[in-house]
Amino acid sequence: MSGLRRTVALIGMMGVGKSSLGRRLATRLKVPFRDSDTEIELAAGCTVTEIFERYGEEAFRSCERKVIARLLELPPLVLATGGGSFADAQIRAAIQKGAVSVWIKAPVALLVERVGRRDTRPMLRNGDPHDILTQLLEARAPLYGEADIHVETEDGPHQVQVNRILAALVARGIVEDM
Repeated sequence: MSGLRRTVALIGMMGVGKSSLGRRLATRLKVPFRDSDTEIELAAGCTVTEIFERYGEEAFRSCERKVIARLLELPPLVLATGGGSFADAQIRAAIQKGAVSVWIKAPVALLVERVGRRDTRPMLRNGDPHDILTQLLEARAPLYGEADIHVETEDGPHQVQVNRILAALVARGIVEDM
C-alpha cells in the first residue's frame, strides 16, 4: 500500500513515541521514514546533544528548520519531528503547508518514564524531568493543538497506536482506505 497522498508529520512531546510509531506507520504505508533529529545529526556531523552544548538551542532550531524544509520537499513519507519543532513558527507553517500533522498525545507520567530510560535529552538535564516536561507541555499544547489530527496514546502495543493513526488518516482522506 502506497496510497499516501501527503507527507505525515508526527508531532508531540519528547518520549511520546514519534520515531518508533513513525517507523511502523511508514512500513504499513510502504513509504520512507525519516526522523528529523537523525537527519540533523547527519547534516551537522554531531549529535543533537552536542549541537545544544556547543552552539545552543537557536543554532539547533536553525538547522532543524532547514532540514525539515528539505524533507517536506520529498515525495510523501512519514516524518518524526523533534518535540520542539512544531513550537517553532517557521517549522509549524512549513508543516501546515507541506504535510498533514498528527499530534501524538500521552500523559506526562508516561513521558517521564520513557525519557528516563536514556540520558539523551538536552532539555531535561537541568532540573526535574517531570516539572520540565509539564512546563514544556503547557507551553506547547496550544501550538500542538493546531495539528490536523490529534491521537491519544498510552503505554501499550505499538500496533494499536499505529492503527489509531491510520484510521485518522483514512478518515481525513490522506490515505486510501486500507
